[in-house]
Amino acid sequence: MDSRTADKTPVETPAEALAQPKDGRSLRELAIRYGFLSLLVGLIVFFSLATRGFTSPQAAVFILQSVSITGILALGVTATLVVGGFDLSIGSIATSSMMAAAYVMVVLEQNALVAVLVCLAIGALVGLINGLIICYMRVPDLLATLGMMFLLIGLQRIPTEGRSIATGMTLPDGSTAEGTFSQAFLALGRHRFDLFIENLVPASVVVLIVLAILIWFFLEYTRFGRMMYAVGSNARAAEFAGAPVKAYRIWAYVISGVFASIGGILLAARLGRGDIASGNNLLLDAVAAALIGFAVLGAAKPNAFGTAIGALFVGVLLQGLTMMNVPYYTQDFVKGAVLVIALIFTFALLGRNAR
Repeated sequence: MDSRTADKTPVETPAEALAQPKDGRSLRELAIRYGFLSLLVGLIVFFSLATRGFTSPQAAVFILQSVSITGILALGVTATLVVGGFDLSIGSIATSSMMAAAYVMVVLEQNALVAVLVCLAIGALVGLINGLIICYMRVPDLLATLGMMFLLIGLQRIPTEGRSIATGMTLPDGSTAEGTFSQAFLALGRHRFDLFIENLVPASVVVLIVLAILIWFFLEYTRFGRMMYAVGSNARAAEFAGAPVKAYRIWAYVISGVFASIGGILLAARLGRGDIASGNNLLLDAVAAALIGFAVLGAAKPNAFGTAIGALFVGVLLQGLTMMNVPYYTQDFVKGAVLVIALIFTFALLGRNAR
């Protein structure tokens, strides 16, 4: 048989390929890239029409305040997701830092600087311990951080026998706590900056924006950050290439711990006391924001920008549901449903597009 006629399979030239209709593919790409942002805009429009005052500056302040602490914790979770890990202890680190800040100033009568340094040290130490347990004791990250979460929940209650910390409280030894929160410390959680409208932007939101920019630049444009992504993508290949994989993973948990402690500092500054019951939903909201970040702009990977948008989404959703008088016990269900739908929508389309 003539070899010239054996293969009659038509060969598509580049010009012909470009001429093929790609409307379906283009729609999928648009849905992957902008679907979640469109959902966020649609959510804002819906709540604006369904509730009175949702677009008011006061509502914006409430949303920004709720976003700030959740977003900071979520950025810490993002750092661990980048290296292929996961940190379930961030909520307990935040509440432990909040209680530590209150204890240092109210019971030990120290100043704001000492309280902040103690909280940051707690976050870094817990993150370091998490990383060491995971990397050298070979404990799975979910189990290690879950155990640390329970340990911190119990530990933070021991100094005050399970009571909240406030000025004038009776201590276990019978004495009275006479220290107070300094005004400089309280300003971290209560001060507002002027932006078009007086007292509009909370200081905690400024902290969130600064940290989000820093972690975004760190992960995307520094060698250390790119190596963290490499470790999360293929740890064995990174190790064969000579990268200190364990060191990168440990640093990711240290970053997560420090960010969680910053969230705890801002929470203490906002409340002006060490409230033992505060922070119960911090873990769930932060994890939701970090995972929603996968769906933003079709990233399909942990990233700081997506996490910040995810935190904003959670804040808008909860504020809108609250203003619509939706029962509080249904809000977690709605939040979880939106998270699941966003992730399924994104990864299903991404997988189909890849094929």
